[in-house]
Parts: sequence; C-alpha cells; structure tokens
Amino acid sequence: MKIILDAMGGDFAPLEVVRGAALAAAQYPQAKLVLTGDSEKIHGAAKEAGTATDSLEIVHTEQVITMEDDPMSILKAKKDSSMGMGLRLLREDGDAFISAGNTGALHMGASLIVRCLPGVHRACIGTVLPFETPVLLLDSGANATIQPEYLAQWALTGSVYASRILGVENPRVGLLNIGAEETKGTPAVTTAFGILKQLPGIHFAGNVEARDIPFGKCDILLTDGFTGNILLKYTEGMGAMFFGLIKDMFYKNIATKLAATAVKKSLCQIRHTFDASAYGAAPIIGLAKPVFKAHGNADAATIASAVRQAVRYIEGGAAREMAALSFNQIEANQ
Repeated sequence: MKIILDAMGGDFAPLEVVRGAALAAAQYPQAKLVLTGDSEKIHGAAKEAGTATDSLEIVHTEQVITMEDDPMSILKAKKDSSMGMGLRLLREDGDAFISAGNTGALHMGASLIVRCLPGVHRACIGTVLPFETPVLLLDSGANATIQPEYLAQWALTGSVYASRILGVENPRVGLLNIGAEETKGTPAVTTAFGILKQLPGIHFAGNVEARDIPFGKCDILLTDGFTGNILLKYTEGMGAMFFGLIKDMFYKNIATKLAATAVKKSLCQIRHTFDASAYGAAPIIGLAKPVFKAHGNADAATIASAVRQAVRYIEGGAAREMAALSFNQIEANQ
C-alpha cells in the first residue's frame, strides 16, 4: 500500500512529519510512505531528528499552501504545492493521503481532485469527540450549509467508518437537535429526520440534545459543519478549563498536593480518555480514496497515529465497503 504525507503541512513541518513518518515506517513495514515537499528541507529535518530517510520516498515540490492561503489556491496558484501534489499522487495510484495543512484547501482539493464516491454530494470531516464512549462528529467543519440528503449520506459512510475503523458494532446514528421530538429543529433537520428513520443500513437513534452527547446516546453525531465546528471547539475549551481547574485545586497547598499524588494515576487515565490526538487525524469521509486531516500542531506521535489509522482503513476494507454503498434510498425518501 502507498500512503502519502504532506511533509510541509502543519505548524511543525517538516521536522515532526519526518519524525512521524520514520516512526510509522518502522511500525508498518507493509506501507510504502511517500513524502511530498521541499526535498532539501525534508533531508535537513531528517538530519536534525537523527532519522534515516532510506525507507521513505520523497517527491520534490517547491510550493507550500499556508494556513492563510485561499482554499482555491490548491487548484490554481499553488496546484504544484506539497498538498496538491500529494492529492494527485493519491488519485493516480495512492491508497491514502495525510496532511496537517490548511483544512479548507485540503477539503476543496480532495473533493475536486480525488472526488467523492458516486452518490455522495459532499464529503465531510469526521472528528472523534473523546468521551468515555467516543462519538464520531460529522461534519466538524467542512460544510457550513447543508442539504438534508447530505446528512443521510454521511450516516451511511460514517457507519462504515465507525464499524471498520473505530470498532463499533452496529453504530448508533444521532441527529444533533434542540430537542428529542421529531418535529424539533430547522426544516433541513426535520426533513433529514424523516429520511434517516426510514434509511436501511443504519441504526438511527433519533435526535440528540447537546447535553446528552457525553453520555453515550449515540456513536455518530450528524450536524452541519458550522454547528459541528462550534461544538468541537467548545468541547475542547471545556476540557482544557476542566483540567485546569483540577490542577489549580490540587496545587493550592501541601495537603492538596499530597492528595494529588494519591489520585495522579486516575487523573492521567481520565486525561488520556479525553485526548483526541490518540486518534491521529480526522478523516474526510465520502471520498473515493481516504484523506486524513491531522491537527495543525501535530507532532511525530500524532503523524504516526494518522498513518496507523490509514493502514487500518486500507487493510480493514472500509474503502471497498463505502464504494459498494447504495444511496438510491436517500433520493427515494425525499
């Protein structure tokens, strides 16, 4: 299998991407790893990290899409960037692509270069909300506005991903709403509810209110990308505040510091439960071939985890199962 990495994407590229690729190459010898980017800088990063590049293929590109660039640049001014080249290599003969670069450019490039699966109108970004029962959030930022059929398409493709990659048997699909009743929500949401409850191939759990998300009401949560991104960032902020308050509480005085020592192991376990970086990267679900978006501040461990995720995606047959999906029932139920 061939897994392509954007060596120039992310806050700590190319150093952390090179380090992560080297880690992954040792862990997954069945995968051929290809780095796209400035070859001189990639070799320089490898020298700085003390890692060899013998097991890595490097495809030289001089252009880089920055976080400030317009997403359209991947198709025009910077089509030969490390990201653009990586997506074209994926389309031609690759099996997966990973980038920690500009999210908008990656989504646009993936949608127009790699293309969506037949029957899928828009691809979405899937992010795992790391609660005690992890929740796959679809969409977490790619599509600010949606049509009801998009949500139904994501329910089908997301169910395959949750089953094959996250190991969830018969994943429950929830629709984010302001109430549990079928009649609640915007016209798009109420229409989507009607489609989802009749859609074969998914386990529809109905509407889910935001307060119920952390308590295992569903395994997949559907919403538009605007709302989903707000929910994601609010969750991240609340988690940071929560652990900050705990830290302040335990470091007030000698007595509380001694108490912290007694519960340190349990606190570390809780922190690990809420660590989204363990999942490596967010998949762009609904594409003809798998593309993963790593966080902009991804380190080597996160990049290696993203490669692991890609390997599981390929070897687990998720791509083949998604390609075999039929979306005819969605159109029939509108």
